[in-house]
Amino acid sequence: MRDDGTLDDPYAPSGPTADTEDGTSAERTTTASRLRAYTRDLAGRRRAQVALATGVVCCLGLAAVAQVRDETAGAATRRDAISGAELAQRAEQQRASRGLDRTAAPTTPAASATATPADPDTTAPARKAVPARPTRPAPVAGLDEDQMENAEAIVRAGRKMGVPRRGLVIAVATAMQESNLYNVASGVLPESQDYPHQGVGWDHDSVGLFQQRSSSGWGPVGRLMDPEFATRQFLSALEQVPGWERMRLTDAAQAVQVSAYPEHYQQHEWRAIRVVDAIVPAGR
Repeated sequence: MRDDGTLDDPYAPSGPTADTEDGTSAERTTTASRLRAYTRDLAGRRRAQVALATGVVCCLGLAAVAQVRDETAGAATRRDAISGAELAQRAEQQRASRGLDRTAAPTTPAASATATPADPDTTAPARKAVPARPTRPAPVAGLDEDQMENAEAIVRAGRKMGVPRRGLVIAVATAMQESNLYNVASGVLPESQDYPHQGVGWDHDSVGLFQQRSSSGWGPVGRLMDPEFATRQFLSALEQVPGWERMRLTDAAQAVQVSAYPEHYQQHEWRAIRVVDAIVPAGR
């Protein structure tokens, strides 16, 4: 600052002003140098500003890229979360659907006719029907359990053969007379005692319910000890007797057995009828 209060011009030529040509040339040189220095300084400032602006732009770009990446990652995370939620929801719906499938829906009378069977996983297994055992008739006509069982064997065998009821009565009465309705072995034939029996008799080689003799052609001893086989043998012979259905019981039995006491069979007729009626009720 000058003494008169005016500012000095930093770019004004210093020192005394010369009007000479040499002074003017020096002044021009100094001014040009200062102008170049100012220009360089201004260019440096501009480069600094450009560099600063470039740095700011780069920072802003990096921030933008980071923000975009964060948003992309967030969007992917949200998509994953949504996909996971959708999958969980679908799984829940599938479980619910399966649960609905296993729940029996109420049926109307019209729809019940076409209703599908219930899921076996949720339905108790149906119990198998167990056929009821046929009740065995209680002994009648003074018989015991063994005698009644043998009478049943005679009746069953005769019914399998299709023999009329009258033939069943004749067979039971005959067995009552011959063996008292017991399956008897023979003391003369030790072989017969090897089979199930309910006593031992001594009437020659006669065995079984009908006291049939193997030596007379009735069959093997072991077979004659079987109540069913012995019954078939007796009834087959009875059916060969002409008009046996119309004969007296004792005459029909005697025609088969050829006993020394032909009239003894008749006394058992009423008991035989009661036994057959107990085993096979009338009308069956």
